[in-house]
Amino acid sequence: MRTVTKEAFAIKFGRFLDQADGVSQPKKLFDLVCAFALNFDCQWIAYGSLTSDQKCLKPVRRGPAVMLNYPDEWQQRYFEMGYDKLDPIIKTSRKRAGAFRWSEVYNDASTTEDERRVFDEAATFGLRSGISIPLHRPDGSFAVVSFAQVWGHEFQNITITYLELVALHFHLRVAEFANSSGTEEPPSLSQREKECISWVARGKSSWEIGKILEISDNTVNFHIKNVMRKFDVSSRTAAAIKAAKVGIIEL
Repeated sequence: MRTVTKEAFAIKFGRFLDQADGVSQPKKLFDLVCAFALNFDCQWIAYGSLTSDQKCLKPVRRGPAVMLNYPDEWQQRYFEMGYDKLDPIIKTSRKRAGAFRWSEVYNDASTTEDERRVFDEAATFGLRSGISIPLHRPDGSFAVVSFAQVWGHEFQNITITYLELVALHFHLRVAEFANSSGTEEPPSLSQREKECISWVARGKSSWEIGKILEISDNTVNFHIKNVMRKFDVSSRTAAAIKAAKVGIIEL
């Protein structure tokens, strides 16, 4: 990477920090992170927290939010196949203190074929190359920020450095938001909305939920969109995770 390019990205990083200081909502801060990541051709981003004894990516009740913009089809496939319980990114994040390339994990001798299948399937949905950044806390819990590209080439070291800095700043700010809004009341969901989002959390499609509840696909989608709107998220999976976080449903 040429020096002039490094200087250009340094300027963009400084601009990100300036813009982030004026943001008071996690979703808007996440949007800023997404915009910055596009400078490095990272279209897909995920952020979530785990306690020390959790086996899959589910939020700590009073911890930071879970936010992601992964393709809806991949999110649905991920939970349908139970990949949240064997995701090698989560396993590696427990043991690592710094950013790592997905390719490192894929090629590691300790990674099983089932774990490699998570990466292989993700690639078919457009997440072909990525890095993940574990952010550990003194109590043993930790957050993971992942950045993914549609291209198969490796991340350069300077790219990882900038994304790691942005991930850390984002994580700290979201934790501040969570602490300052800990008494905020969760949105109210109707019984049907609870039923629909509960089945989403179990990896069911709209068609399957419709069959279970004996309502149409369109009605299911209507209720799910209402839940997404109430939680101010852009994906059904994020809505399900948030509903679980505030105790409305159980995962």
